[in-house]
Amino acid sequence: MRKISRRKMLQLTALSAVGVVAAACAPQATPTAAPMPAATSAPAATAVPMPTATTAPMATATPAGPQVKPPIPYPDPNKIAVGGLEVKRQDINQIVAYKALPAYHQAPWLDAFVANKTIPPVEQRLPKEPQVYLTSGMSDGPGVYGDLWRGFSACPIAGYNNLAGTTMGWFGIESYTVRYGSLVKIGPLFRATQDIEPFPEVAKSWEWSADGTQLTMHLIEGAFWSDGVPFNADDVMFTWEGYIVDPNVNSPSKIDAWTWNGTATTLTKVDDNTVMFTFPIPKPLGKYYDMCDDRFFIEPAHILKSLHPKWSTKVPKPSYADFANALPPDHLPLVTLGPWVITEYHTDQLLIMRRNPYYWKVDENGNQLPYFDEIQYLKGPTGTGRDLCTMAGNCDHMNLENPSSFVQAMTAAADPNAKFGITWGPECLGYNVEFNFSVDVGTLSDSDKAYRQLYRDLRFRQALAYATDRDGIAQSIMRGPFLRAFAGGIYPGSPDFDKTSVVYYPYDATSARALLADMGLKDTDGDGILNFTSGPNAGQNVTIAVVASEDQHETQSVGEALVSQWAAVGIKVNYRVLNSSAIGDMNTSGNWDTQVVREGQVFMLPFLNPNALAPTTKTGFYQHKEGTTPRVLMDFEQSLIDIANKYALTFDAATRKQLITQYNQIFTQNVYMLGIFIGRYGLGISKRIKNIPPGTPAFDYEWVEDSVLLDQLWTPTDQQLKENRPNTLPVYKA
Repeated sequence: MRKISRRKMLQLTALSAVGVVAAACAPQATPTAAPMPAATSAPAATAVPMPTATTAPMATATPAGPQVKPPIPYPDPNKIAVGGLEVKRQDINQIVAYKALPAYHQAPWLDAFVANKTIPPVEQRLPKEPQVYLTSGMSDGPGVYGDLWRGFSACPIAGYNNLAGTTMGWFGIESYTVRYGSLVKIGPLFRATQDIEPFPEVAKSWEWSADGTQLTMHLIEGAFWSDGVPFNADDVMFTWEGYIVDPNVNSPSKIDAWTWNGTATTLTKVDDNTVMFTFPIPKPLGKYYDMCDDRFFIEPAHILKSLHPKWSTKVPKPSYADFANALPPDHLPLVTLGPWVITEYHTDQLLIMRRNPYYWKVDENGNQLPYFDEIQYLKGPTGTGRDLCTMAGNCDHMNLENPSSFVQAMTAAADPNAKFGITWGPECLGYNVEFNFSVDVGTLSDSDKAYRQLYRDLRFRQALAYATDRDGIAQSIMRGPFLRAFAGGIYPGSPDFDKTSVVYYPYDATSARALLADMGLKDTDGDGILNFTSGPNAGQNVTIAVVASEDQHETQSVGEALVSQWAAVGIKVNYRVLNSSAIGDMNTSGNWDTQVVREGQVFMLPFLNPNALAPTTKTGFYQHKEGTTPRVLMDFEQSLIDIANKYALTFDAATRKQLITQYNQIFTQNVYMLGIFIGRYGLGISKRIKNIPPGTPAFDYEWVEDSVLLDQLWTPTDQQLKENRPNTLPVYKA
């Protein structure tokens, strides 16, 4: 973990004067902040009073020591004229419905497969009441069949048992296949008129019991998996029992996230088309967000149950590692409920998905979806490859999340002949340095444990904050007003952000050195690097291992900058780059020190996953997991846990904002994660693509792939491209 990587030169770029458009993220509540309780913390923390929203910016306590500068008010955002595309908000029942239609239609080339009895007629392949995308919810109306969507992935595919922690390749690959088999869907909520009730998906309707402790969900009836095997409640029960409840499976949603005061939620099968959750508390509405997308997409019991150690009759019985790897990259075609089926994969080169002939959604004219026949994925080493591919006209979509390519993308989009356009969202592109606070998980020696104690000392985290020239890093990545320093915590673009809650430690190397000296760290051998003066590492250099992501380019830019900036105050950095699969394994094992991370939507819309705000569960918060011994919480962490738990059961917008304002003050004061810079996501889409909702953000409730309803996108016939595998269907072995 501590091998030094050669530092690369950071490239300076100039912001071009290009017309860009902003996308809205979510409606903003405007309550007044409540008084904030004092927070406790590790050494040298002092409680900070929280003013009401009408007072001047908050005054904060100064860290210990006469040479340490006090925190400063967090600056206002830079003035940027990014335009504005208004999101058309609608009731969910204006976008989707479930109903039988008088007649159904299919892509014309499927007629031959019906004629030779490869597949049944389309009306026999659809549910009794399919989900119908209503014309009123389409920006360009019902489409035409044909064409392919061209994607790009920079993450290796480790396998397809994604809910068991195996990486499918990200970059939307799992979105096109498995996520359309979740109980509910939240991605499109950015254009809905409310933010609690999700979109229906495999669960077409639901109701609560009178006391609010039971939630009965009614599933689509008569649907099929892509191999023609019927779907029913047994698949939901297998997913619950085999992934979420089983502690040995590395599922992103675990049963402790469904537990209150020691009592766990239960799920029972009522009949083939109905399941019922029983909760230990009334109406925990936040659990909707644990029933969707990558936390609860439903797995095919007829494929995976016999491979699960709990049910397998094989001799010898498979291990849980065997189960996680049960669907290797060449195990194709994939069985799915999604609109497309992965049929072909050439390692690090090409992935192809073809139409699922059993897909269970239609448009209002009775046309079975999707409109696109094929998905193509090119593979490459870094995420910037997707940007370059889209700019060259060879890919159809890019999430502009690597700021070093922003100027090039904006310049290319300004060309009248550009084949793509860009929209911009609010400030929710946040990069942090995360610390591993576990005393024992992933530690291999007393030396490792001493480093964990270092990260748990508030003075050390404050010192790193003072030692980091955040604005300098932002400007080295992209000169101009698009990026700025970030304190960490709630994104400035969040509807619940209150800048008076931010405790912001300015760049000041003298303050950093004073705090490190106060900890007893000294350069005892004169090499310019501080040494431990006690403990198992006494006499050794203070050497921090920092990991960055291979497919998130700007994490590398940050990591490279930290090598020199932290060295200036006597901290040596051993920096290395890992791919997404290796980082996933690292986070599972807990064998890491610090890492540079582009954070997710928890800091934009915290109610989507309150368990990601703090270590509310034993293993779900990877920055502070519990191992074989009870976890040792830092004092302020308990405050964060209490707030997160209360927030999870709060559905009033004003109270939510009060709680998250308290949370953000404690988070930033204690440098729970070290914010580096904040910016905006851009969404680049090929101009030929229809039915992209106006104002679609690249990132909000979910990434854009889960927001736009991919299966209703289409291309005019005269603009359609040649498919790789035209007129072919997935073929499954008997």
